[in-house]
Amino acid sequence: MSISDPVRLGVAGLGRGFMLTLPSLRVDPHVRLVACAAPRAESRAAFEAEFGGRGHATVADLADDPDVEAVYIATPHQMHRDHAEILAAGGKHLLIEKPLAVSMEDADAIVDAARRAGVQLLTGPSHSFDQPVLKAAELIASGTYGKVRMLHAFNYTDFLYRPRRPEELDTAKGGGVLFSQAVHQVDVMRLLMGARATHVMAMTGAWDRTRPTEGAYSALVGFEGGGFATLTYSGYAHFDSDVLMGGVGELGHPKAADAYGKARRALATVRTPEEEAQLKSGRTYGAVEAPPPAPHAEHFGPVTISCDDADLRLVADGVEVWGNVERGFVPAPPVPAPRAPVLAGLHALLRGRGARPPQSDGWGRASLEICHAILHSAETGGRVTLHHQ
Repeated sequence: MSISDPVRLGVAGLGRGFMLTLPSLRVDPHVRLVACAAPRAESRAAFEAEFGGRGHATVADLADDPDVEAVYIATPHQMHRDHAEILAAGGKHLLIEKPLAVSMEDADAIVDAARRAGVQLLTGPSHSFDQPVLKAAELIASGTYGKVRMLHAFNYTDFLYRPRRPEELDTAKGGGVLFSQAVHQVDVMRLLMGARATHVMAMTGAWDRTRPTEGAYSALVGFEGGGFATLTYSGYAHFDSDVLMGGVGELGHPKAADAYGKARRALATVRTPEEEAQLKSGRTYGAVEAPPPAPHAEHFGPVTISCDDADLRLVADGVEVWGNVERGFVPAPPVPAPRAPVLAGLHALLRGRGARPPQSDGWGRASLEICHAILHSAETGGRVTLHHQ
């Protein structure tokens, strides 16, 4: 096998997570889709028609497929541990959608299973792979702007009112904004701060009885060396912080003029949890077309990093540099597609070519710990010390 050969990638789960990554999977040269596992026969048939290979009904069958080198686990959060353990035991390298798991126990089990089997583990896609985030990390690592002192990130979206399965509105089962959304901000924060997080203080909000889980949070995270970060998120579908990102949405597409209020309007037509779950299932592979590759990088709301000699502001196509006496801009376009960096990272991890991505091995577990710390701090009103960073 040549170090330039694409990774022969299988996919477990052809739902919403896969659909969001599909535009990049179709065009990126670092991977080649060769198999899938999904319960819906229609989805498997659509996969075989587009990519060839085999469509399996179970993850166990995917683990036994000799053509598969690595598997992108894009199944629901609560299934990650079982699927990771099966696939690792089958010798498959693992690319696992964020969050790595729901519980810390399951995250430990996934990391242990990968190490025991001698396979590589990468957590993503997450917004820590966005091109402007990686460019900002590169600028920080250069030392040009001095030490990172403070980071501020916030995001206001309609997340809580998009179609949800019942478990996605149950915090104990991984529902709400902490496990699906906070992990993005945490990943971005950890990458850019470049130090070990030490403690968390936070508050959360659950303000809609019909959506009985956390829809908002604010957290203060401390780091070794004295740096700190603030993270704020609201998924209550009112203010849309994409207006501060040049009107570019999270997935890199310009926001449509009629996008505001769309999620709440669609949800108003739903009468039962079963109808809502069916509405979500209609967004899976084989049921709808994936969007085309985006013209802008993906993002997760406004992020500003304060260094000794400059503030760096992330925007949709790069990084604004606000220096001591001058301003500048460093571009970071989505070449060849917004999620290309995670696929390139997987290739580097398996082929030993290029830098090892920081999001490998125990990265996802460390990010999950901070999400749990936000919840615990909000429940107790106290400061939570971190132990798995």
